[in-house]
Amino acid sequence: MRYIADLHIHSKFSMATASSLDLEHLYISAQYKGISLVATGDCTHPGWFVELESKLLPAEAGFYKLRPEISGKLDVLVPSVCRREVRFILSSEISCIYKKDGKVRKNHNLVYFPDLESVKKFNLRLGRIGNIVSDGRPILGLDSRYLLEMVLETHEHAFLIPAHIWTPWFSLLGSKSGFDSVEACFEDLTPHIFAVETGLSSDPPMNRRVSFLDNLTLVSNSDAHSPGNLGREANILDTEFDYMGLYHALKNQNSKSFLGTYEFYPEEGKYHLDGHRKCGVRLTPEESMKLGGLCPVCGKALTLGVLYRVCELSDRNHPEEKRKIPFHSLVPLKNILSEILGVGPNTKKTGKSYEQIINGLGPEFSVLWEMEIDNINTLGIPILGEAILRVRENRITIEGGYDGDYGKVEIFSKEEKKELSI
Repeated sequence: MRYIADLHIHSKFSMATASSLDLEHLYISAQYKGISLVATGDCTHPGWFVELESKLLPAEAGFYKLRPEISGKLDVLVPSVCRREVRFILSSEISCIYKKDGKVRKNHNLVYFPDLESVKKFNLRLGRIGNIVSDGRPILGLDSRYLLEMVLETHEHAFLIPAHIWTPWFSLLGSKSGFDSVEACFEDLTPHIFAVETGLSSDPPMNRRVSFLDNLTLVSNSDAHSPGNLGREANILDTEFDYMGLYHALKNQNSKSFLGTYEFYPEEGKYHLDGHRKCGVRLTPEESMKLGGLCPVCGKALTLGVLYRVCELSDRNHPEEKRKIPFHSLVPLKNILSEILGVGPNTKKTGKSYEQIINGLGPEFSVLWEMEIDNINTLGIPILGEAILRVRENRITIEGGYDGDYGKVEIFSKEEKKELSI
């Protein structure tokens, strides 16, 4: 079965997340986007675990579904052209902060389990180590290598994926607190790491510049902190629609089962370039290197972004030769509408046009990548078809994100927008 999966999200129990980030809103949003498999996120949090136990039922082996008395009431809120079965996979992100080899390490890791009993068993062990109540993404003084060992001991098919591996502050390879290799982090258990998450600020070609990542599946996920951000990155699979089908697709890096990813343009990510947000300084890696990594305004150390870190660890210049699995770079539909309409992506005007498109054409991923432009033009929204075509063909301009600020996308110049709208 061919399907789209978003394997990294959070719940309303995580810090800085929307209060609407619950199973019900995720179920609706997944259908709007065209996603069939969604990570639960935060399964280590006791409050969220109670909700998972009470609202979910076993479906295909290792996958869960909403209880029919809940999903039945929600289906009427979803346009008929978007309706699909939505499944959940048990997961959580864990923040490991610890000292290793004389340096403080801050790594975020994603963990996955095939059943609620395994999660319960894992949570009991985790709760003895630190506080798993205060945040949906627990912060623990636990070496990532020993976290992996705990995961493997909990269930033979539980697995761990290092999250957004290039992010400066909290990741496996980040410039501020990461390692220079996967082995340095996970040591003897490294063979059990078979996938890594690229994060919003990098894409597959950037990762393929680093040869030690060649044998790892590169997954992309939304890290959604609100239902609307679900699917801003996602994975395309063609497997048996169950936990082991997903497990083997990720582990074997088979291009016939792991078909590719939908990606942010990496420049859109908020840590792509280097800089200092407070000083208004945005720099390329080459510019930062000439300055010795110091801000030209305040003289303090710059936040060195993902591109800089990739350059540091890269050992090849032509990643396209090693690209094994395809990817598709997209801009979220509401962001495209925001530029066309000249208003914010979360305004009522944008929301109204978004609903018109979804109701008339179908799920967002289908509109953004698969649908014929002539079909999109039938809705009569000025220059929408041209905008989507330009995004598909990488005919856009992006002011790169840096030091926590997202990049800014421009599809049309002001002159082009006027001309095309006539």
